[in-house]
Amino acid sequence: MRLAAAIVVLTSTGWAQFKSFVPLVVAPTTVTDSKGHYVDGLTPEDLILYDNSVPQAIRMDWMTYPIDLVVAVQTSSNSGAVIDKLGGSGILFTQLLAADAGETAVISFSDEVKVHQDFTGDPDSVIHALRMLRKEGGNAHMLDALGQALFMLERRPPGRRRIILMIAEKHDRSSKAPLPEVMERVERLNAAVYWLTYSPFLEPFTVKAKTAEDLKPEAERIKMPACAWCPRPDDTPVPPDLGPGNIIYALGELMRLHQPDLSSLFTKTTGGRTLSFLKKNALEQAIQLVGEEVHRQYILSFEPKGGEPGKFHAIRVAVKNQPELQAKTREGYWALQ
Repeated sequence: MRLAAAIVVLTSTGWAQFKSFVPLVVAPTTVTDSKGHYVDGLTPEDLILYDNSVPQAIRMDWMTYPIDLVVAVQTSSNSGAVIDKLGGSGILFTQLLAADAGETAVISFSDEVKVHQDFTGDPDSVIHALRMLRKEGGNAHMLDALGQALFMLERRPPGRRRIILMIAEKHDRSSKAPLPEVMERVERLNAAVYWLTYSPFLEPFTVKAKTAEDLKPEAERIKMPACAWCPRPDDTPVPPDLGPGNIIYALGELMRLHQPDLSSLFTKTTGGRTLSFLKKNALEQAIQLVGEEVHRQYILSFEPKGGEPGKFHAIRVAVKNQPELQAKTREGYWALQ
């Protein structure tokens, strides 16, 4: 059975702001010039959207809708270095990505999915949730995490953009949720998925050396002595966290390379983006790039004309009479079953 036929059914009931009772395909679109700079100020008359090479009548949504953002972080046993880098990044999620009137939620996933912070506009709450993340378990239930993020987004008020930011590897580990079901829910909700990914083999070599004080719960750490005779931080060095790292783990990782690349599948289908990082500054730069793209998009929509159920429709957007401008949007959608 074709994967396309099994994966997605698309409808627009999740985006009430478009005020339409017919199925819509929503296509967030970025336009850049030859130097990669974003191009603003275009109108629907400047753009043409093709569905299987057939031009479509499009609608451009002019309103700026607040963002509901779910940050999903992998916290399996090989993710310690990434968790360390996220500690001070909460302000970037709330100010650069969710931005004004937006709200951010934080979940983690390993052997199970946990909600650490429900939707909030308070940066301090997001920062605290990220700083409290810890390694737990050996799996990475990515599809289950996406399912939880969608569950949370489905219950948000209408008239808001829905974005999931995954900070994880590319391949799933033992999720219970089936891929076709999760992909269908993503498409139904018109949620955009962005994915920040990394190499679990290289990440441990990018963090600074830790001390015994660093391993204490945050509330118990001594940042600096309160007085000359007060207890001082425990500066005893501890061995670096290299993750599982044995030969059995390495062989298992090689086998997982044959599994679907979820980062590519979900970002291309929803119009998101996959970015890789190694060091903390690259992680923060990736968050900024996602935030810049999200806030410079043209939100296009059109009514699909049907076709064979389960058939994949490729879509693309072009700028009329300006071939030097490049438009990026989702790769396509599957026709209604």
